[in-house]
Amino acid sequence: MDQFAQQDATGLARLVASGDVHPRELVEAAIGRIERVDLQINAVVHRRFDRALDEASNLAMGGAFRGVPIVLKDLGAPMAGEPLHAGMRAAKAAGWVSGHSGAVTSRLCDAGFIVLGRTNTPELGTTITTEPIAYGPTRNPWNLERSAGGSSGGSAAAVASGMVAVAHGSDGGGSIRIPASNCALVGLKPSRGRVSKAPDRGESWMGCSTDGALTRTVRDAAAVLDVLAGPEVGDPYCAPPLPGPLREEVGRPPGRLRIGVLDHPPASAHSANPVASAAVHSAAELLDELGHHVESAFPEALKDEQYSQRFLAVVAAGVATDLLDWERRLGRTISDEELEPDNAALRAAGRSMTAPEYLEVVNWLHAFSRRVTMWWAEGWDLLITPVLNGPPPALGWLSDPGHSAQRVVELAAYTSQFNVTGQPAISLPLHWHEGMPIGVQLVATAGREDLLIRVASQLEGSHPWDDRYPTFES
Repeated sequence: MDQFAQQDATGLARLVASGDVHPRELVEAAIGRIERVDLQINAVVHRRFDRALDEASNLAMGGAFRGVPIVLKDLGAPMAGEPLHAGMRAAKAAGWVSGHSGAVTSRLCDAGFIVLGRTNTPELGTTITTEPIAYGPTRNPWNLERSAGGSSGGSAAAVASGMVAVAHGSDGGGSIRIPASNCALVGLKPSRGRVSKAPDRGESWMGCSTDGALTRTVRDAAAVLDVLAGPEVGDPYCAPPLPGPLREEVGRPPGRLRIGVLDHPPASAHSANPVASAAVHSAAELLDELGHHVESAFPEALKDEQYSQRFLAVVAAGVATDLLDWERRLGRTISDEELEPDNAALRAAGRSMTAPEYLEVVNWLHAFSRRVTMWWAEGWDLLITPVLNGPPPALGWLSDPGHSAQRVVELAAYTSQFNVTGQPAISLPLHWHEGMPIGVQLVATAGREDLLIRVASQLEGSHPWDDRYPTFES
C-alpha cells in the first residue's frame, strides 16, 4: 500500500490544504490501487481515470475535500457524460450514458471530490448482495469468498480494500448499513429528506431511499453528510435542520442516554443468530461502561407480522416504475429474460397492483411508522440492534434463485423498518467473528444525526477500529 492508503478522506483533504500533497498525487495513487486491487475485488465497473487526472490538475478547484478521490455507486447519482447502468444487462448492452448530473454528484464535485468511476451494484439495487449477472460478483476484502453486501457492495469493497477513502452509497432498505457491516466500515443512513434526489426524483420507494456514503471513520461520515445535506428547489419535503455542522459533533459528549437493546429479529418467524446477538450485547456493554442507561427494550410495533409483505409491495411498485423509466431511456421494452428472476417477479407484482391497493399499503406503512417512532417520543434516545442476522454469507448464498427471497428476508431483519420510518441509523464495526466484521446498528429519532455522530465517535474513541486492514494478496 502507498502512503495515502490508510488515510481517511478528512486526513487526505488536510494534506492537500496544507500544501504537502497535490491532488494529482492522490488521484494517481488511488488509480494505482484500483488497478492493482480490483482484479480480485471487482468493485469499480466504470473508470474515468483520464478525466479524473485532468480535474486533479485544475489549480482553481476548491472545496473542503479538494483533490480527494471518490467513487460513485452505479445506481442513482448520475454524472453528465458518464455511464449509469444500475447493474442491468440492458443498460450495459446499450452503453447508456447520463445526460446530466444529479444534486448528489454536483455537491460532491463542488466540495472538491474527484470521481474516479462507478461501483458495482446488484441489478436495480433490490438485494443485499452485489452479484449482478451484468458485471459479476464483488468480493469482500476480508474474505474473497464472502459477500460484500448490497446494494452498495461495490462502494463498500472499494473503501475497505483501500482503493479510496470514501465512496457514495444509497440505502432503501439497508443498502449502506449492510455493506458497511460486512466490510468493517461506518455506514450512516441519513434521515428522510436530508439529502435531495433532485432533479430526477422527489423521492424513491415511498421516501425510503436516500443517499449517503461509506467511510472508515465517524468524522468522515459526518463531514460527507455536511456536504450532501440540504434541500434543492422543488423538493417535496426536507429533514429538520441540524443544530450545526455534523463535523463539529465529533467528540462532543452525548450526555447520559437511555438506550434500548434489540438482540433478536422482532418478527416471530425468524430466530436470532447467536453471532449477531453477541455483537449487540458486546456493544451494549461498551455503552454501559461509557455511562449510558442500557436495557432490553424496543418498539413493540416492530413485531408486526404484516410489515415485510407491505414493504415488499413498495419495492415491487418501485421496480415496476424504475423499469418503465429505463424503457423510456432505451426506447424499447425490457423483456423478463433480460432481468434477473427476482426482479422480473417484482415487476410483475408491481404491475398487478392497483392504485388503491398501493395507497392502502402506503397508509398502512405510515401508521406503522407512527407506532414505531412513538417509542422514541416516550423517552428513549437510541435503539441498538444487529445490522444483519448473522455474519457476511458466502457468495452465491443470497443469489440462489430458489431460495434468495427467503434468505434475504431472514438475514435483513433489522434495517428496512427505519427506511420506512425515515429515521437516521448508523452501522459501526464493533464486533468480529472468525476474522469477519459484524456491524452493530444505532437508530435515533428522526432528524438526530447529530446524536448518532456524538455516540458513534464516543464508541470509536473507546473501541477504535481503524487499525484493522484486510490482508488479501494484491
